[in-house]
Amino acid sequence: MIRLYDTARRAVVPFTPGPVVTMYTCGITPYDAAHLGHAAVYLTFDVLQRRLRDMGHETRCVRNITDVDDDILRKARELGVHYLDLAAEEVARFDADMKALGLLPAYAEPRATSAIPDILSLVGEVLDSGHAYQSDGAVYFDVSSCPSFGQVSHLDRAEMLLLAAERGGNPDDPAKRDPLDFVLWQPSLPDEPAWESRFGPGRPGWHIECSALAVRELGTTLDLHGGGRDLVFPHHECEAAQSQAVTGVPFVRHWMHVGMVGLGGQKMSKSIGNLVFVSDLLRSWEPEVIRLAILEHHYRDDWEWTPGDLVEAADRLARWRAAGIGGAGLDAVRARLDDDLDTPGALRALDEAAPSGGVSEAAGLLGVSIAPVPSDQGSSYQGSSYQGSRDQGSRDQGSSDQGSSDQGSSDQGSSDDGARIR
Repeated sequence: MIRLYDTARRAVVPFTPGPVVTMYTCGITPYDAAHLGHAAVYLTFDVLQRRLRDMGHETRCVRNITDVDDDILRKARELGVHYLDLAAEEVARFDADMKALGLLPAYAEPRATSAIPDILSLVGEVLDSGHAYQSDGAVYFDVSSCPSFGQVSHLDRAEMLLLAAERGGNPDDPAKRDPLDFVLWQPSLPDEPAWESRFGPGRPGWHIECSALAVRELGTTLDLHGGGRDLVFPHHECEAAQSQAVTGVPFVRHWMHVGMVGLGGQKMSKSIGNLVFVSDLLRSWEPEVIRLAILEHHYRDDWEWTPGDLVEAADRLARWRAAGIGGAGLDAVRARLDDDLDTPGALRALDEAAPSGGVSEAAGLLGVSIAPVPSDQGSSYQGSSYQGSRDQGSRDQGSSDQGSSDQGSSDQGSSDDGARIR
């Protein structure tokens, strides 16, 4: 039995899904390249899926693309390009990076713009249920109507207000009844994309996009939902509130969140400029090396990236390859992964097993191939480096069909740094 930390329950508890495991991880807002913070989140869910499949489960992991929101509209405006063209370019880069790292294909990778009818239906249901109100052309969720608001984050009101201001919640919006109320539907500025609705022309709020996509793709209750820990509030708290207001059943059985990756003593952030991009590392390092460098850190920990991580990971990979093919260490790796996905412990278990036999099967459970790099890759690398990618990736079941007037882009109340994982 696998045990995982549940953010809402604040404890490591048994994770006991049925034969088919439904999982939703918040994907990127595609306005910049994928960095190590993104990779750490998606590798966590990748290793979890591999262990669940090893246990006999079928996994269905949906990873959305937030291709319309404040940040992407602002960036497109700055660059003078159409926001969907920017999204297409960055999604292609992201998919190439994740494919190179060997991620299992996503069950679905739907885009927010593919779900406008679903979003409008959900907004209407929340409004009709009495959990939302219209004000100044927008529709807001009424947090006072939801006694369970706070069940995911367990924050007090002062902490919520602080994080809402930092993360795009706009608590000073005068149209709100309560500063913690959040937007479900908002009027578009003249140069922003807009869709017709019974609430007036506009575009969706951030949180409602994920609720609509998750329910559409996986049903009303998900076995597991997560992303970076910076999404606990407001994003995931708001998702749970608005979803349960309509369905009347729990939105998520298990909440899983990944710690922050830092550089230079601060969380990786575009505004600071301290990002390490996956695509840059792939020019010089083999994907397995990057994967091992990330898995050396427990998924719940905040940690600091250093170039030495890659050197140590390359040395480890060389030792495992020297050990050859075999099943040594497999049971030990399974045991470590079952204990709150202890990847650092799993790596140590393989280090201990390698002198006595091949570790290829156990390494494969971590998504690491110990087959030597083909000599005909046609690219030069530093150290244990490699260029090119394994033939794995994700399928995109979404579309960028907007189905309404598309009027360009602008900045409206953006807040987060870098390419947010949503």
